[in-house]
Amino acid sequence: MERVSESGGRLRLALALTVATLAVELAGGLFAHSLALLSDAGHVLADVFALGLAWFALEQSRRPADRRRSYGYQRVGILAALVNAITLVVIVLAIAFEAVRRIMVPQPVQGGVVIAVALVGIAINTFVLLTLRGHAQNLNLRAAMLHVTGDVAASVGVVIAGAVVLLSGWYYIDPLLSLAIAALIALGAFPIIRETVNLLMEGTPRKIDLGAVTRQITRTPLVTGVHDLHVWALSPDEVALSCHVVVDDISLGDAEHVVRDLEHRLCDAFAIGHTTIQVESCHPCGEILHGAGEHNHPHEHAVFTSTSARPGPPRAAGSSAQPQ
Repeated sequence: MERVSESGGRLRLALALTVATLAVELAGGLFAHSLALLSDAGHVLADVFALGLAWFALEQSRRPADRRRSYGYQRVGILAALVNAITLVVIVLAIAFEAVRRIMVPQPVQGGVVIAVALVGIAINTFVLLTLRGHAQNLNLRAAMLHVTGDVAASVGVVIAGAVVLLSGWYYIDPLLSLAIAALIALGAFPIIRETVNLLMEGTPRKIDLGAVTRQITRTPLVTGVHDLHVWALSPDEVALSCHVVVDDISLGDAEHVVRDLEHRLCDAFAIGHTTIQVESCHPCGEILHGAGEHNHPHEHAVFTSTSARPGPPRAAGSSAQPQ
């Protein structure tokens, strides 16, 4: 909780500094008639949106689970990251449209103003990056840092463009650089969209090898098979698993020991902290390939079900076990 609070404070500071950068670049871009600087301001606007949503999502994730949200509010961060990425795509389209228009009809740009404003943006965004460094382990904070990193790179390009205009008067550099900034924004947006959509579709997290999970389960003593295996992410940092395991004909107490062993193995090997494991022995249902979503009928002959809510040492025997 202390780390979450610290991250929230850093995000608030980063948000305030980024709003200041937006004001400076927007005013400078309008004054200098520079599309490159206005494009950079558009990227900074996305930064403001990203940091604001990241802070909001972080605050929401601290809310405890309730009857309506039994898993808590951690997925707010996923939704925020998706909104951020979609916003970037809209900004890319707007920049590209204006850049093409200016290539057809070049407009004069004040290179000195462009350089000065871009340097201010570089200084502020570099400080923001240093502020957020070490606190981007979840998807939403990573998306926010990606915004800011891209903006630093874009501002460096704006400085170069301003120098070209100042020294040679070649105004085409301004819209051409704007297109490059748009491409940079797009490259950052699409991976975030892909990952958030996978999470919302409850796809297997990229860091999890489902085959390796299957092998880990079947190597557990007394386990003879596994099916109906599902692994998904509750949030970018929290992974859940459910499966049916077939075991030898053993007592309920021994079945509980098997489940506790599995919880330890899955936590240690894959950092899976939420597990729901159904044990079958006398009347196991038919073998199904892992990930078979259609296999959801009731199991009248299931012997034992266990749910683990978080990683760590095994809970006391019987804490979540109940015969069916």
